[in-house]
This record gives sequence, C-alpha cells and structure tokens, in this order.
Amino acid sequence: MKMLATLIGTLTPATAFAASNIPEGDDGIIVWIFLVFFAMIVVGQSVPAFMLILELFKGVTTKTKVKAEDRNLSAACGSYW
Repeated sequence: MKMLATLIGTLTPATAFAASNIPEGDDGIIVWIFLVFFAMIVVGQSVPAFMLILELFKGVTTKTKVKAEDRNLSAACGSYW
C-alpha cells in the first residue's frame, strides 16, 4: 500500500505539468470537428425536447370536447370505469 501511495505521489505532479508548453490558441481542425459534432448532438437532442414541451403546454391549456360516442360508452360501462 505504501508503494502505491509513493507511486501515485510521484506520478501525479509529472502528469499535471506534462503539457504546460503547448501554445494557446493553436486548436487544430480535429478539435473544431469534435466541437461541431458535439454541438450537432446537443441541438439534435434539444429540438425534439422543446417540441415535446410545447405540445405538453398546448395539451394542458386547451379544452377537449367529449364526443357523444364516448359519453355513451362510459354510461354503458356503468361503475366499472
């Protein structure tokens, strides 16, 4: 266990400063492709969610008319429904 703690203690600072000399603002095309792909996933998932929420609000706020057939069916079923 002491060996593991020593190993972790020596490797953690080495990996934390491993990439400190990379110039800032030099993002490659691969980074931008990944970000665009991620943005497309987020937008693709949020559009149906917003549509569902709008339909939910629309369904809650509008009044529905009960058809005569539905009233007759519920009367015929009696107390079971």
